[in-house]
Amino acid sequence: MSVTLHVCITCRAGQTLAEGEIAPGARLHAALVEAGVPEDVNLVPVECLSACSQGCSVALSAPGRWSYVYGRLSADHAKDVIAGAAAYASAPDGIVPWRSRPEIFRKQSLARIPPIAVVPEAAE
Repeated sequence: MSVTLHVCITCRAGQTLAEGEIAPGARLHAALVEAGVPEDVNLVPVECLSACSQGCSVALSAPGRWSYVYGRLSADHAKDVIAGAAAYASAPDGIVPWRSRPEIFRKQSLARIPPIAVVPEAAE
């Protein structure tokens, strides 16, 4: 099963951008592309994760697993984000043991969302 790493590419991280300047969120996404994500992680740019007051943000999710939103990130955190995504991908329920998480994932978590239950009537 594949994991999705969403990256807010419109995040300005509280900065006023000059015309033509690349948003910090887009720089984070580019750094992740350049560093390379694991094969079982889909890197998906999104236009907003509604964590605007928390700097650059990413979200990790997969069917049947807990989902997480992390903030206060920058392009400098790309390798740690990738390490966290890899650990998440290897956790069957999405819960990575505390000490196995990169420090930014221990200290910069904004939300933890339970797996979405599939309602039998909705599946029909």
